[in-house]
Amino acid sequence: MTKTDLILVAGGGGFIGGHLVNSLREAGFDNIRAVDRKPFSQWYQIFGDVDNRTLDLTGLEACREAAEDAAYIYNLAADMGGMGFIELNKAACMLSVLINTHLLMAAREVDVQRFFFSSSACVYNADKQRDPNVTALMEEDAYPALPEDGYGWEKLFSERMCRHFREDYNIPTRVARYHNVYGPFGTYDGGREKAPSAICRKVIRAKLTGDDEIEIWGDGKQTRSFMYIDDCIRGTRMIFDSDFAEPINLGSSELVSIDELVSIVEEIAGVRLKRNYNLSAPKGVNGRNSDNTLISKEFGWEPSTRLRDGMEKTYRWIYDQIVAKRAAVPVAELVAAPLG
Repeated sequence: MTKTDLILVAGGGGFIGGHLVNSLREAGFDNIRAVDRKPFSQWYQIFGDVDNRTLDLTGLEACREAAEDAAYIYNLAADMGGMGFIELNKAACMLSVLINTHLLMAAREVDVQRFFFSSSACVYNADKQRDPNVTALMEEDAYPALPEDGYGWEKLFSERMCRHFREDYNIPTRVARYHNVYGPFGTYDGGREKAPSAICRKVIRAKLTGDDEIEIWGDGKQTRSFMYIDDCIRGTRMIFDSDFAEPINLGSSELVSIDELVSIVEEIAGVRLKRNYNLSAPKGVNGRNSDNTLISKEFGWEPSTRLRDGMEKTYRWIYDQIVAKRAAVPVAELVAAPLG
């Protein structure tokens, strides 16, 4: 890659996409096109020295416009969110298959030099994720296929599309399976937020309002690993630049229960809250963790930001956002709905 090659970041207005665009800018790449279907006012980060475009990439013509003259493509675009969104919007998540399919078609037309697809740990067989004391998931555990309904099936199908476009049309494709990415400049309310940001918001709300309770989805015993955004971006660019063509885990191997995650945020905030467990709320699989044997072998590296360190940075950013928002809300509205 040269610094002047055109790089397309599909989903550039999203959480991970915004961080990726900024990383490329800071590395000296000066020909970046960021595309997202959201209006610019809703982009998580936006940069004036980037070719920013609002396009709905579910359509082929929009993908052709986005990919015009592109030498490299990162596809991070998808209709997705946390477990609450995924479980209640399976059809919307499945429709993201149109984005990757049409973007691959457009990439073939412009003879793109490399194509990256952001997959997900949701592709893994659900039968291997029933125990909170989970055995970490290896790449081969995606088959026989039984992924997360809706979102997971879309990701697994799109992985296969990348493979076959590589085999049949010689498009160099790279695929990373993200495991629960979190960090500043992410969604923390509105229904699409993931557990780390949602828990930060709830603890901040309790701290600011004097409430001593927090609602936890599930029984708190379900386990996950969470990857800080800086590790995600470093791993994404490393995989993109490599010769490794098969899907590979990109996630932290630091396993934690949801109860333990709440305790971490309480410690950061300096509060202790009464826990109310909502057993009817979406909670996903009982246990999921990333086996990093392959990425360590191939790259001599794995995500290593401690959860406590990443959560403190995330908490501080969300706290500042909420306090700033409260300061801008009229008192009458604040009393009626303190934090939404």
